[in-house]
Amino acid sequence: MTNPADVFCSDAQAEPLPGTAKTGSTYVLLEWPGPWSRDVLDGDTLGAELSAKLKAHLAQYNATLLLIRHSSRERRDIPDHHVYLVFADEAVTEVLHVDGPGAVLDLDLSGPGNNGAQRRDTPLVLVCTHGKRDRCCAVKGRSLVRELERSDDVVWETSHIKGHRFAPTMLLMPWAYSFGRMSQAAAGAMIDHALAGRYFVPGNRGRGTLPPPAQVAEIAVAAELSRAGEEVAIGQLLVDAPDTADDTATVTVRSGERAYTVSLRRREVDGVVASCGQAPKREKVWVAEGVEPGVE
Repeated sequence: MTNPADVFCSDAQAEPLPGTAKTGSTYVLLEWPGPWSRDVLDGDTLGAELSAKLKAHLAQYNATLLLIRHSSRERRDIPDHHVYLVFADEAVTEVLHVDGPGAVLDLDLSGPGNNGAQRRDTPLVLVCTHGKRDRCCAVKGRSLVRELERSDDVVWETSHIKGHRFAPTMLLMPWAYSFGRMSQAAAGAMIDHALAGRYFVPGNRGRGTLPPPAQVAEIAVAAELSRAGEEVAIGQLLVDAPDTADDTATVTVRSGERAYTVSLRRREVDGVVASCGQAPKREKVWVAEGVEPGVE
């Protein structure tokens, strides 16, 4: 019998990816090349007093702090710190430079354009390498970052973004799309698509600005259009709020003048390992059962 302590949670792969994206729409990405504790705001990384203040400040805006760093050690010797402000609902990223993490307390995170920051038009790809949170991210996330071998500022290592059971896992900003189980080839193709403003289906866990059923529905429609040979742009699909009843739901997804109705059901799956060292368990997931063709 296998000891749960010997099992990588991301090797189980019992759970479908769509509908599992990290939820949230406002992010502060702080460049921090030093060590990251298990929870970056537990006091062990930035100090107890500052961490408490940061938690309170972020909570005012329902914002998430992620620590980021370059993969190469020579690029971690920095005179100041990048801060990227991501407003995923508006699909906007802004960048500024600060002397230290305390500067985050002075930021107005209610929306873009409030902090004298520069607008960034190039996407950001954040690969979770937070080994103190789960060893899958240390082993698989760091390996993927090395394999991508990019010298620009598109790919960054990031602290915990949830879903380490899908490692290697990634966040695509400014849209807050989560991706999981990404190979080097898939990650490279996703980056190429993002740089061209195109939607990427493989490994897509959903957009974090949407609830899980809507995440599943958007991916289902994007996949349907892609199979039909249609190129889908990021932002092309507009997703209505789900109509949910018990373990079923319907979601309307619009593409231009066309409206698609996606039917979904919540099902149980066995063998989900939430974190390394834990025993497999049963979870409920949303699955798309049908996409009704769009009508012009």
